[in-house]
Amino acid sequence: MNLVIIGTGMAGYTLAREVRKKDPLARITLITRDNGDSYSKPMLSNALAVGKSPEQQLILSPAAKMAAQYDLQVLVQTQVTGIDRDRQQVLTDQGPVDYDQLVLAWGAEQLHLPTAGDGADQVVRVNQIHDYQLFRERLAKADRVAIIGPGLIGCEFANDLLHADKQVTVIGPDPWPLASLLPETAGRFVEQKLTAAGVQWQLGQTVARIDQAKAGFTLTLSDDQHLEVDLVLSAVGLRPNVDLASAAGLTVSRGIVVNPLGQTDDPRISALGDCAQYGERWLPYIMPIMHAARALAATLTGTPTDIVFPLMPVAVKTPAVPISLVPAPPGARWSFIEQDEGLVGRAKLDERTVGFVLLGPQTLRQSLVKELS
Repeated sequence: MNLVIIGTGMAGYTLAREVRKKDPLARITLITRDNGDSYSKPMLSNALAVGKSPEQQLILSPAAKMAAQYDLQVLVQTQVTGIDRDRQQVLTDQGPVDYDQLVLAWGAEQLHLPTAGDGADQVVRVNQIHDYQLFRERLAKADRVAIIGPGLIGCEFANDLLHADKQVTVIGPDPWPLASLLPETAGRFVEQKLTAAGVQWQLGQTVARIDQAKAGFTLTLSDDQHLEVDLVLSAVGLRPNVDLASAAGLTVSRGIVVNPLGQTDDPRISALGDCAQYGERWLPYIMPIMHAARALAATLTGTPTDIVFPLMPVAVKTPAVPISLVPAPPGARWSFIEQDEGLVGRAKLDERTVGFVLLGPQTLRQSLVKELS
């Protein structure tokens, strides 16, 4: 088998390892537009707290070592320009690459919100390790940091920046932090805990302008309030990379639509990770990648295997208030109890527990998971 994987993130390298376990003779080629080093992307939002530097500790294994260890060909600094499904070729700026099976594992990009002002193009967005290197360089000269986006990544970065003694203000239109994941009672609890740790909030607000100032930037908020900061970090969400898949005639929705085997409309092309959409579900988290990669590796090596996701609680890396949750479906009724200086929430439909949120000590996590199993 001649397998080509586009992307050397967690999805791409995990799949390559799983395929190699099952097929020692497969030809496996990975294509990436960056240097191909393997690193843990989720660690970018808490690297300060754990004392990790972008140049050294965050890189788990250089591309050359990954290639040698798993017998891979890794094409670095290579831009994919298209997919020729008839010829079964990936088109790149270095020439075409033939495939028998192709896996799209090219992830998602940070959303860009249009903002007025001559400082708008200085906003930092962290989606890859080279973005994080720039962020750390800019952070070294900054004391006041504004984070646009009070979601999961914004809250993780806010908590992490406190460990570097930065003044942090989080801005967003949401009524409470993590509003897309947490009900109000839980969101307000998170807000209180992070406030006590030092985070400041401008919720129910958007950023209308970002202008360069003598020292840093002046942010004009939607209520005409002005905020002076040294650095602006955007964490407003992700958009799955679907453009090249769409151009190749594959079905896309929010992500690249795949069947239970992980295949697109074309059985010779699969999708995995942050760019993939499993039915109606888009799952930009670690555990779905691991489960999907194992099943897809079996399918690619001759044993068709449906991708089945177990119950996968989402963990939010905010040490000021550790969070585990399973989002509830619409219409669920939430109830809360205070326990061990934290908060435990259960969501129920027809007396069945269909979701939970655990804020603070995590001693009840396994019992809550069992309630949903």
